[in-house]
Amino acid sequence: MFEKSVEELTKMGAQITTQEIKQQPELWQEAFTTYTAKKADIDAFLARVIADANGQVVRVIFTGAGTSAYTGDTVTPYLQKHGDRAHFRFESIATTDIVSAPYDYLEAETPTVLVSFARSGNSPESVKTVELAEQVIKHLHQITITCAPDGKLALKAQGEADNLLLMQPAGSNDKGFAMTGSFSCMALTAMLTFDQTDEAKKADYLKTIVNMGHEVISREAEIQDLVNEDFDRITYLGSGSLGGLTREAQLKVLELTAGKLATIFDTSMGFRHGPKSFVNDRTLVFDFLSNDAYTRQYDVDVMEEINGDHIAKRIVAIGTSQANDFSGENFLFAAGDQALPEGYQALPDVMFAQTLALLASIKVNNLPDTPSPTGTVNRVVKGVILHDYQG
Repeated sequence: MFEKSVEELTKMGAQITTQEIKQQPELWQEAFTTYTAKKADIDAFLARVIADANGQVVRVIFTGAGTSAYTGDTVTPYLQKHGDRAHFRFESIATTDIVSAPYDYLEAETPTVLVSFARSGNSPESVKTVELAEQVIKHLHQITITCAPDGKLALKAQGEADNLLLMQPAGSNDKGFAMTGSFSCMALTAMLTFDQTDEAKKADYLKTIVNMGHEVISREAEIQDLVNEDFDRITYLGSGSLGGLTREAQLKVLELTAGKLATIFDTSMGFRHGPKSFVNDRTLVFDFLSNDAYTRQYDVDVMEEINGDHIAKRIVAIGTSQANDFSGENFLFAAGDQALPEGYQALPDVMFAQTLALLASIKVNNLPDTPSPTGTVNRVVKGVILHDYQG
């Protein structure tokens, strides 16, 4: 797909999605450059948040709907370890949860930073969540991480002193149905914003993931070989931030195949507790391997168990080679770094998942750029009725 001409891809209904997956390494570099240019503003904003909290720990809520929610699921575990835990506690709560039951999730007396992830900034749940947070929380600051400068959230954030607007590269405002570059750029920006790792090391992480992203593109044939199998189910597993990533990985398959392939996601440890029943001889099983030596043991253990059960069509571990590798089939990044933390590893990992979903969409005779044949699922959610909250 990545070597086909624009004309060929257009005939396949796949030109937009293919290009948007392929361009991500360049977008990451652009997002990093933007972050570097905004770092003084970011530092000043966070310092003001800490000062305004008057000694209280600030609650940071990462929020969004669908893929934007899974962005929070992916970055939160990493930041729980590498963020400024003396001043912040990090949580990922979907806008769909907040809108439907704000009393369960919003704390009026707790200083809070609401971090809104949004490709378009026009999803009704995202707009309503901001409204509810402003209505309920007494000490609220906001960070808006979005890809559309003309979206409702971006326009609202402009000029608000308590709302830091972090615009993503123009190319990340995906035009295809499925979010790809928007997901990875927003995740990268959120990690860079709150990660306490020194800036030189962050730059090294960026170089590594850019090279790994290019490697996914160059190894498309290996991913195509997996898609050529006779299967109708896909399982994604992982731990920590890579466990959060599994939800986004399986969503790409559901979206781009319009549900023609069944999917499931779970943590490496959680999978044995019932969800493993999903696996049969027409199932592809993938596990995103952690670079953390302790956590990796659990990732490899479940892969070895499934391999020994002889119940799956094919089992593949995805990651960077370590002393403890899966004894079966691996997609190991030659450009990977054993010291790369899980949050950053998630970005090239998701490119693997996006590419597999793209190829699977073609296999089931779907159109990746417009995969919902009935039109009942839309790029920006429609038909949501929003109700006033009197709490």
